[in-house]
Amino acid sequence: MDEIKFILDNIWILIATTLVFFMQAGFAMVETGFTRAKNAGNIIMKNLMDFAIGSIMFWVIGYGLMYGKSIGGLIGTPDLLFLNNTDYTALIFQTVFCATAATIVSGAMAERTKFIS
Repeated sequence: MDEIKFILDNIWILIATTLVFFMQAGFAMVETGFTRAKNAGNIIMKNLMDFAIGSIMFWVIGYGLMYGKSIGGLIGTPDLLFLNNTDYTALIFQTVFCATAATIVSGAMAERTKFIS
C-alpha cells in the first residue's frame, strides 16, 4: 500500500509540474500580447533563457540552499548539482516553479530592454 501511495503522490506532483510548466508559456504569451509585434522575438527569447539559465542555476545553487543540511539548521548548504538528494520529483517541480517565477518578473522589463542586452 505504501508503494501505491508513493506512486500516486509522484504522479500528482508530475501533473502539477506540467501545469506549472505551461504557466511559463502562458506568461510568455501574455507578455507578447501586451507588447508591440516588433518585440515578440525579444520576449520569447528572454523567457526561454530565463527558463534555461534559471534551471541550471537552481540545480547548482538554489536546491541545495532550500533542502541542504547546515550545521545550525538555519539555511542549507549548496549541494553542487544536488548530488546528495534522490528526490528527483521534488527537484523537477521546484525547478519549474523557480523558472516560472523568474518569467513573471521579466514581464516588468518588456519593451524596455532588448534581448542582446
